[in-house]
Amino acid sequence: MEYMDSEEGRTAMKPLENKLAETMNEADFVLIDGVMFETGYLRVPDEFTSADDVVLEARRGDTEIDLTRAEIDDAKLVGEGAFRLKNGSIVRFLSAAVVH
Repeated sequence: MEYMDSEEGRTAMKPLENKLAETMNEADFVLIDGVMFETGYLRVPDEFTSADDVVLEARRGDTEIDLTRAEIDDAKLVGEGAFRLKNGSIVRFLSAAVVH
């Protein structure tokens, strides 16, 4: 179930988003389409997160990426903790213990 706060334009998290939030929580790395990035900033979306809020900033060498809540909303679980974003990218959040 989803609700919209008309004054703020925020939505409550759906069950699948809760699963995504669980995997994001305290992730040290993010794997996007097979490329590993180190997380610099990570905010697990909640009911106070708006669509244009940045929820992830990560870097690999000189390459920096960021994702907004709008970009991760409606992500589809494709198995083993991997999610397909609306743009088709496959994302997986990892802790340092998993990488080593």
